[in-house]
Amino acid sequence: MRTRVKICGFTRPEEAVVAARLGVDAIGLVFYPPSPRNVDIEQAVTIVNALPAFTSVVALFVDAEEVKIREVLARVPIDCLQFHGNEPPEACRIYGKRYIKAVPMQNETDVKALALAYHDADGLLLDAYDAKAKGGTGHPFNWDLIPTDCTLPIILAGGLDETNAKHAILSVKPYALDVSSGVEIAKGVKDSIKIAAFIEQVNEGDQVTL
Repeated sequence: MRTRVKICGFTRPEEAVVAARLGVDAIGLVFYPPSPRNVDIEQAVTIVNALPAFTSVVALFVDAEEVKIREVLARVPIDCLQFHGNEPPEACRIYGKRYIKAVPMQNETDVKALALAYHDADGLLLDAYDAKAKGGTGHPFNWDLIPTDCTLPIILAGGLDETNAKHAILSVKPYALDVSSGVEIAKGVKDSIKIAAFIEQVNEGDQVTL
């Protein structure tokens, strides 16, 4: 199975277009004002309108009010929602959209139980825990915490870059990899060379696992 790739935190349309042309499956847009990768609705529309066909758009929210999420959905063509806060399952499914639930991984995290609670999610995005940041920290977590028999697709995040993408695929065999800071030259500024190198490593990993 081919490992999908999502790159999160785009702030510039030209960088999102380059990523799509390099083979990225999905781009992530952050609607979380404290984040340095936050975009407003006008920026998001500009980015999405520039994308070529067959590139999915994921909107990331952190404990956002329902009215805010609905405002974004009304104005921005979004394919999938990503909830990166403490949203309960019922708060994720009210929009009639496919969704991903992010899980900050700690030793006591019960991934299997979360997969049952969010059973209608498109996947669980497993990320490094950080008490101060909601993703995009550039820090990995212990992959041994990931169960091998999860009922939902696993999207692996946290500290990924071109140096460990292949290893991540061989070790975890996730449905997808999600990267942000690992392909940046500054927060919110993506680097085409790093993206290309990341995609190359993913392809190499897939060739081994086929």
